[in-house]
Amino acid sequence: MAMILNIETSTDICSVCIAKGSEVLSLRETPRSYSHSEVIAVFVDECLKEIGISAKDLDAVSISRGPGSYTALRIGAATAKGICFAVDIPLISIGTLDALAGSVMHLCGKNDIVIPLIDARRKEVYHAIYNFGFENIHQLEPIILDENTFSELSTYDKIHFCGDGVLKSKDILTISNAQYYDIECSARHMVSMSKEKFDKKIFEDIAYYEPNYYKGANITVQKKNILR
Repeated sequence: MAMILNIETSTDICSVCIAKGSEVLSLRETPRSYSHSEVIAVFVDECLKEIGISAKDLDAVSISRGPGSYTALRIGAATAKGICFAVDIPLISIGTLDALAGSVMHLCGKNDIVIPLIDARRKEVYHAIYNFGFENIHQLEPIILDENTFSELSTYDKIHFCGDGVLKSKDILTISNAQYYDIECSARHMVSMSKEKFDKKIFEDIAYYEPNYYKGANITVQKKNILR
């Protein structure tokens, strides 16, 4: 079975795990704080040491490709690509919303849908919609939440929401058939999809791979002091 290092840095949680097949052998992740650049290399090293292997024993590296934080995604991608180049192993990318949806799909009935939500600042979230068969029936896009958002989906038995956008969504949405789950981005949610892509040899071009930032960096330009 393939030994795959999974790296998730789409949101403010930095998460790293190593899995053999479908079994998670080691997992490290931060609480909610942007500290990716400080901890990601440490987490990778700790996971390798915990199971007694080195990077050259890995079969692939899997990276969560976004959407999410511009800076955090860049840090994750740089780390993953660096390991792949160093030990000559393939790079796999997993859609962040795909992984989130997969984490609650087992809770769905046949007439349910899953909507993963990633916080995109203010009242905006990234979202996609998946049916019971894990078919993406509404592609990734940002949406500004209001009390009528998703109201057209009331014909479904249940709408399962998950992700770090859930907290603010609960206070805005008025949907009677909604189920909210405190499930956020984690490398462990990538494991089954990483395995499937590895088995099918669906790899990225390491040299040209870029995350799906969707939005650019949030840069605030300091105003000049015109008072002399």
